[in-house]
Amino acid sequence: MPAFFKQKSAIFVAIIAIIAPPMTLITIKPLPDAQLPKPDIRKLAVADLAEWLAKNNFKSFHAKQIYKWLWQRSLRGFSEMTDLSLSLREALDVNFGFYPLSPADIQKSTDGTIKIGFKLYDNNLVEGVLIPTEDRMTACISSQVGCSLSCKFCATGFMDKKRNLAAPEIYDQVFELNQQALNNYNARLTNIVYMGMGEPLLNYQNLLSSVEKIVSPDGLGMSPKRITVSTAGIAKMIYKLADDEVRFNLALSLHAADDAKRNEIMPINDSNNLQVLRDALQYFYQKTQNRITLEYILFGNFNDTPEDADNLFRFSKGLPTRINIIEYNPVELASSFKRASGRVLNQFAAYLADKGATVTVRKSRGMDIDAACGQLANKTKSV
Repeated sequence: MPAFFKQKSAIFVAIIAIIAPPMTLITIKPLPDAQLPKPDIRKLAVADLAEWLAKNNFKSFHAKQIYKWLWQRSLRGFSEMTDLSLSLREALDVNFGFYPLSPADIQKSTDGTIKIGFKLYDNNLVEGVLIPTEDRMTACISSQVGCSLSCKFCATGFMDKKRNLAAPEIYDQVFELNQQALNNYNARLTNIVYMGMGEPLLNYQNLLSSVEKIVSPDGLGMSPKRITVSTAGIAKMIYKLADDEVRFNLALSLHAADDAKRNEIMPINDSNNLQVLRDALQYFYQKTQNRITLEYILFGNFNDTPEDADNLFRFSKGLPTRINIIEYNPVELASSFKRASGRVLNQFAAYLADKGATVTVRKSRGMDIDAACGQLANKTKSV
């Protein structure tokens, strides 16, 4: 028996030997930067789980039952899987572990927005946000602990990237935020945005795996059209999304439509300039037919002039895009930035609309609890 299977006592081992045959293991890659005591069962594909069951003299059809417990019901213990035999539950408990995140801190804004600080199995923290509006219930979720892109206006950009989140850790945020929506508003999530901490396209495989579980009938069963993934602009990964023919929506965090200004606030633009990104977006649409959103935070006296609006319109022209104009939310470490006035914001949006662009002005939500766009930065203290 491999060393990482703990022997609680000689009696316990003898009992297991009687009720279950010797276990045959499948190699599973551990979560990044950690040595797990037991393999994470939620990193097994259903086919791998069926194979493990068959090799250990259990019926392979139990794999689908187990998968429903793991994802649809999001259980955290094998003993709760009551439609499985005791011998199978004990065999699973000996061989596999759970590594879920757990809410460490929950804050509610005066506008109804809820922010959760999630504690991970290795004591790292990430944040997720529930944003309720009249017609939507949106979960904003994180994909990394910290971020490596160092955007100058974003609180997460001032953190070092510690690691990628595993797909189950991304899924858990959605599940927990959906529970908050049910408990507080008697409504389920309608939309999911990968716009929290981290750059989703630099955690590519876990991004796709988490979406797969979210849309699966054995998971939350959401439509991929209700999911939007936001990127700071990694052109080669946008091409990869297109080639993989993803069904979810894509948003580009643009924030300036000339290279000089974008270079100043988003270092990623040095290697992924506007023309490169525009070509990638065009390819993405041609392959997927999914409409693209351009996210544009309006900073006072930086990117808010009529010339800036015209640059943004010219960047969007010919692309099937909608433009979200976003109010800037103050970040303590980015004190050089300020919010554009309401008059300037409305004039900026009106200029684009008059040109024929599809424009939405996104008002800040959850600013009093640092849950608004650009403010997520692990301020949770309860660990």
